[in-house]
Amino acid sequence: MTTTAEAPVAPRTGEARSLPGLLLQRAAERPTAVALRDKNLGRWREYTWQEYATRAARVGLGLVGLGVEPGDRVAVHSENRPAWMLADLGAQGIGAVTVGVYPTSPAAEVEYLLTHSEAVVLIAEDEEQLDKAMAVKDKLTSLRWIVVIDPRGVKGIAEDPMLMTFDELEALGASDDVADWARRVDRLDDQEPAIIVYTSGTTGPPKGAMISHANLMAAADIFKQTFEVSPADEILSYLPLCHVAERLTSGIDALASGYIVNFGEGGDTLMTDLQEIQPTFFLGVPRVWEKMLAGIQIRMGDATWVKRANYNFWLERGKNIARKRMTGRLGLGGRLTYALGWLFLYRSVRKKLGLARVRVALSGAAPIAPQVLDFFWALGVPVVEGYGQTEGTAIATFTPADDVRIGKVGKALDGVELRIADDGEILVRSKGVFLGYLKNDKATKETIDEDGWLHTGDVGELDDDGFLTITDRKKDIIITAGGKNISPSEIENTLKVSPYVREAIVIGDRRKYLSALIGIEADTVGNWAQRQGIGFTTYKDLSQKPEVHDLIETWVNQVNGDLAQVEQVKKFELLPKELDHTEGELTATQKVKRSAIAKEFEPLIEGMYT
Repeated sequence: MTTTAEAPVAPRTGEARSLPGLLLQRAAERPTAVALRDKNLGRWREYTWQEYATRAARVGLGLVGLGVEPGDRVAVHSENRPAWMLADLGAQGIGAVTVGVYPTSPAAEVEYLLTHSEAVVLIAEDEEQLDKAMAVKDKLTSLRWIVVIDPRGVKGIAEDPMLMTFDELEALGASDDVADWARRVDRLDDQEPAIIVYTSGTTGPPKGAMISHANLMAAADIFKQTFEVSPADEILSYLPLCHVAERLTSGIDALASGYIVNFGEGGDTLMTDLQEIQPTFFLGVPRVWEKMLAGIQIRMGDATWVKRANYNFWLERGKNIARKRMTGRLGLGGRLTYALGWLFLYRSVRKKLGLARVRVALSGAAPIAPQVLDFFWALGVPVVEGYGQTEGTAIATFTPADDVRIGKVGKALDGVELRIADDGEILVRSKGVFLGYLKNDKATKETIDEDGWLHTGDVGELDDDGFLTITDRKKDIIITAGGKNISPSEIENTLKVSPYVREAIVIGDRRKYLSALIGIEADTVGNWAQRQGIGFTTYKDLSQKPEVHDLIETWVNQVNGDLAQVEQVKKFELLPKELDHTEGELTATQKVKRSAIAKEFEPLIEGMYT
């Protein structure tokens, strides 16, 4: 990718009304400050705000040179990297609409998303993502250009008139006056779509949520006031940028607050990147927090008795003072206890997790088990929950740092109204409520009512202080044969606290009792099996070992001990394989497709009721 920087592109008029406008402001105010860092082959490369804005302008003008017009869709199919943001903001700046495609999406899903969105340009990361598009290219009637970010290993770019490199796209834009991009940014209609985010599609094909420039700016304004972050802060961008949560931290709030966004090498390097960066602001989905906890639990299981005793002692002390910290009443005694714990435990554990410097830590996108939050608060990592949906531009609730209530996802953000419908559904109204679903008026009318309320599909409760508790997804509530309403997600999240459990799917709708399909965590269970002298070959072989079944049964019985009789898992089976997005068992955001699971593993399920 080109690295040449030119004079900053200054905004033409006053207050920014779009994310590209915010980028121009940052470039004018702090042109030489670091905006982005990118790690490639172990080396870090820095991008200033000046270069960020100039190159985004070049990409946007390059797209204009390809014939892209306002309203046209530009798809990005890539892992997180600076080019993703350059393409996103460059396209938004010319009035085009960015469509994110998950890096894990198989060719069939790529075909669906590009066809449904009628994308005219696809920006593909590398040979792997290009191959998916090329496999279905003949079916993509609207697609005119494919731009390859990293062309290493790609053959025939020069010979195929449809292909070009990202460098060539930038060079095409550099031939024009980059100030033209700033003028185009000024002319944007903030009520028009800026991005399309496809929902996870747990019960059907993904729906394209159209989010306007005004929606994005509403999120920028609200979260700038909410998150206590500044240009001195840093984050690690690692969740897919297609997802609204990562778009919030790497894009929306980064532009609003001006902090540094770091792009690691992705994949299995997350923990290494975290340890190297030690971000001050960190967003994790429950799966990330659970895996961190599991890693520490496994290490402690293998530690000497002295280390285990030290760990247990200071973890218990941490839990004792955590409740005071959650209410902003730590006091002198609490601070002294934590200072000692920092010397003996907290510092080393937090450093290993890459959280030594974290001041603001968020959990979102799905409910998290209270036991996981208790662990991190004991270490002094202030993980707070927030709630928001793609359709609301992630704007709904946030937990105040000095009033944390475990099990609740906070209070309504400024400018947000919350209401619970008669059937328990959570309703949200704010400036972040999206424009609607692309080509799906029926679903749009079912989601946004005439009064502007967003029907979230989640069931919950509001307490007298305005704190929201999410019970479950409305469509996932289990009604047993005895007429009892059960929220499976709470049980599933508790089961997944174990370092040996990766997936838990509770079953029982219209049945006499609850059962579960449980997927083991291959690494940790494999490590346990080796220490027990149990030989195995494959995941399936490991999951079928009687000793592994007994290991999981012990945990299920422990969880059942804290549940009401009707909520207890009476029987369970271990999944014979790891669930996979490419095989239609998980969404791109790793949510379980319950209907697909019910069909694929029907014999296992029915066996638990025979």
